[in-house]
Amino acid sequence: MRVVRRFDARPLADADLAAILDAGRRAGSSKNQQRWDFIVVTARDRLAELSVVGRYAGHLAGAAVAVALVTPVPRSSGAGSIMWDLGGAAQNMMLAARELGIGSCPATVYDDALVRRLLGLPEDRQCAFILSFGYPADAADLEAPPRRGGRRPLQAIVHRDRW
Repeated sequence: MRVVRRFDARPLADADLAAILDAGRRAGSSKNQQRWDFIVVTARDRLAELSVVGRYAGHLAGAAVAVALVTPVPRSSGAGSIMWDLGGAAQNMMLAARELGIGSCPATVYDDALVRRLLGLPEDRQCAFILSFGYPADAADLEAPPRRGGRRPLQAIVHRDRW
């Protein structure tokens, strides 16, 4: 799956956005705790503000929708399972979007204080990742073949029985 960082100006259909969010909601969750919330952002000014929360978050400014992935602030050894669950929810949303002809890209949040203020997060919540969604500015971006050298060969990463 290719990420898309350049979007056209069309808004997402409500049904498509609902399908994307539902795909995230239905992701597997450790002990079915579902320790996530999604904040949907469509306001152009707020998307622009969010585009500076991380070094590589600029694509949020041009997106039709951003979905902030919110979790409890980890206070115990359960932090690993929270991030595992969140990764599954994010991947489900991105794959659902792709099936609808919608592009997506993740952004890592580096400015916790800014994202907390912009999204009005309670003290016991955090947002480490935001996904952008929109119709690609160039439809070919969804169909682009993998870049040469973009992935390690399978035989370089698969080990049998032992390292």
